Amino acid sequence: MRRLYRLARPAIFRLDPERSHSLSIAALKSGLVPRADTPVDNRLRVAVAGIGFPNPLGLAAGYDKNAEVPDAALRLGFGFAEVGTITPKPQEGNPRPRVFRITAKEAIINRLGFNNQGHAEAFARLSARARKPGIVGVNVGANKDAIDRVADYVEGINVFAPVASYLTINISSPNTPGLRALQSGSELDRLLRSAVAARDGYAALSGTSKTPLFLKVAPDLTEEQIEEIAGEVTRRGIDGMIVSNTTLSREGVTGLPDATEAGGLSGAPLAARATYVLARFRKAFGPDMPLIGVGGIDSAAEAIRRIEAGADLVQLYTALVYHGPELPGAILRGILRYLDRAGIDSLRELRDRGVDAVLANPPAT
Repeated sequence: MRRLYRLARPAIFRLDPERSHSLSIAALKSGLVPRADTPVDNRLRVAVAGIGFPNPLGLAAGYDKNAEVPDAALRLGFGFAEVGTITPKPQEGNPRPRVFRITAKEAIINRLGFNNQGHAEAFARLSARARKPGIVGVNVGANKDAIDRVADYVEGINVFAPVASYLTINISSPNTPGLRALQSGSELDRLLRSAVAARDGYAALSGTSKTPLFLKVAPDLTEEQIEEIAGEVTRRGIDGMIVSNTTLSREGVTGLPDATEAGGLSGAPLAARATYVLARFRKAFGPDMPLIGVGGIDSAAEAIRRIEAGADLVQLYTALVYHGPELPGAILRGILRYLDRAGIDSLRELRDRGVDAVLANPPAT
């Protein structure tokens, strides 16, 4: 599969990035992408927020915005898939063009703006797969024109709690004006308080267990903001953190074509910053809070580095654009080779052992 993707990539990259994305969704829907030969090994298993993950590698939100192909994504080897971001009402997002490849650095800049088909379409698809195996999280957001954005998040929790393995509150996108303001102060407190109340209320009414609730934040946070968020998350009983989304920084791509385009930067140049912020959150929380590391993960070595910096699980998306659908299996096999060489029996033995080293070498800002 890797050889085929290398051959096809030049043709794919001649297409507009959004067109390429749509074709990849269509290919997964049609079954053209075969099931990956994914390693199954107890050393890869991870328990987070009461969920048993078969391996630590997940597909990040942003790829399958409308919950069209979560099961096809799982067949690529991912231990879990996160769909969305999904808003209550359908919205087109920002004007095109709005996605730009920075190929020389295996990066992407996007300013999509939560383009999606809305709650109803995604809920219908997720309801249809409700009895299928596999861990599928739902990432919820707020419409750009929402009068009360917290109410949009509450609605998302109420709608998707019955069909989600876990729920993610996404307040990390730079492409919805004012959204990142929810990452601090009284608005953060109101959001988390309301989200937990909605989740708990649904569980009480339905007689079901509480759906784990995660918060996704940006990498562009100060140390003071990280401490504030960690305190609020702990106080309100959020089950885990996803660290992080795209960055407004252009560190690593300055001077390259399209690097000045507005939007969030993802891919390899984000890795150092995302790892540092992850380690900061691990230091702020201590050992007990589940953390999911995202941003610039493109290899087994990078996945291991993120686990050593404090992650229980990791997610990727942009690297698939550059390395193709064989990447998840390759990363998992690489992790197992590392465990074999090190004589390590579980990923938990790796977690946190690199936190201090990461924090001792902060990235350029």
